Amino acid sequence: MTIQRKPSVEPFHAMDILAEATRLKGDGKDVISMAVGQPAHPAPATALAAAARALEAGRLGYTDALGLKSLRQAIAARYKSEYGIDLDPRRVAVTSGSSAGFNLAFLQLFNPGDLVVITRPGYPAYRNILSALGLRVVEIAVGADTGHALTPAAIEAAEREVGARVSGVLIASPANPTGAVHSKQAIAILDAWCADRGVAFISDEIYHGLTWSGEETTALSVSDNAIVINSFSKYFCMTGWRIGWMVLPEDLVRPVECLAQSLYISPPELSQIAAEAALSGIAEMEAVRAGYQKNRSLLAERLPALALPFAAPMDGAFYAWVDVSGHTNDSMAFARQMLADIHVAATPGRDFDPVDGARFMRFSYAGSHSDMTIALDRMQDWLGRR
Repeated sequence: MTIQRKPSVEPFHAMDILAEATRLKGDGKDVISMAVGQPAHPAPATALAAAARALEAGRLGYTDALGLKSLRQAIAARYKSEYGIDLDPRRVAVTSGSSAGFNLAFLQLFNPGDLVVITRPGYPAYRNILSALGLRVVEIAVGADTGHALTPAAIEAAEREVGARVSGVLIASPANPTGAVHSKQAIAILDAWCADRGVAFISDEIYHGLTWSGEETTALSVSDNAIVINSFSKYFCMTGWRIGWMVLPEDLVRPVECLAQSLYISPPELSQIAAEAALSGIAEMEAVRAGYQKNRSLLAERLPALALPFAAPMDGAFYAWVDVSGHTNDSMAFARQMLADIHVAATPGRDFDPVDGARFMRFSYAGSHSDMTIALDRMQDWLGRR
C-alpha cells in the first residue's frame, strides 16, 4: 500500500541559486552573490565578544521558552529609544529567527482552511509556510498604482473574488523584494480595518533600521492588537545566529509560550546572549548601514543604464527589484545563465511573484561595495555581448 504524501511546497529558488553559487565557489570560481539577503558584515563586535565569554564560561542550556528576561527587557527598551513606545517586556517573545515567529503566529492565529492575505510580490516563505500549514493564501498584487501598499479596498475585492472572508492580513514594511515602505497612515488604516472585522494583523518589520525614504513605522505605534515580528538577522547582521522576536497582544503571550515550549523548547542561549550585546553595538551597525546606502546609490545609477529599470522604489531593505523584460521573458533561465557565464548570482522573480515573476529579478546589495562594483562591471560586459 502506497503511503499518501503531502504535496511539496514550491522551492525557494533563491536558495537553489545560492546552492549552485556555493558549488561553483567550491570549484574555485570567483562568485559574487547578489542573490540572498546576507549581510557581508559579521555580527557586531559587542555580540561576538559576549558570545566568546559565554563559550569560555562553558555553560549553555535551556532558557525560558519566551527568552531571557534581560533580552526581552532590552528589546522593549529599544522600542522606547527608537519609537518612543512604552512596551511591557512581558509582551516580547524571543524566537529562533523570524521564521519561528511566523510559525508560532500562524499556528496560534489560524485554523486549516482559513484565508490569509499577503502581497504579490512578496517574501515566498510566507506563502510556503501558510500552505504547508493547510491555510489558503490570497496574494494581492501591489504596484505603483497602489503605492506598493496593501489596502482594505483591495482585500475586500479579493474576498468577493474568492467568495470568503479573510482571517488574517500580513504586511512587510520595508518589504522584500520591493523595498516598499507602508506609511504610518496606511498601517493605521489596515489595522483599524482588521480590528473592525476581527481579522488578525501581522506586521513583518525585520528590515527596520534600513529605511531610506518615507516613514519607518512600527505597527505598535498605532495598535496594541498587531502581532509584530522582527529579527536580528538584517540590521544587526546576525543571519546565522537564528535569533528574532515577536511582540504580542497580552492575550496571546501565554498561548504562544505554550506552543513555543513544545515546538522549540527555547531559543539558543548563546544567540540570545549575543543578541542582547548586539543592542549596544549600534554605532558599528550604523556604519554598516552607510555602506548599504553607498551600494544603493551605485545600483540606482548603473542598473537602469544596463536596461534593468526599477520596478519598485528602493525605499527600504537592501534589494533592487528590477524589470528584466528588456533582456528576457524568463528570469529563471536568465539568472542561471548569468551565474554560469559570469559567476554573478541574483534571484529570479518567480520566488516573489508566481504570476508575473518571469519578468523580474531581485538584486541584493548587502555585500561589499567592491563586490557590487565588480558584479556590475561583469554584467555590463556580459549584457553587451548578448
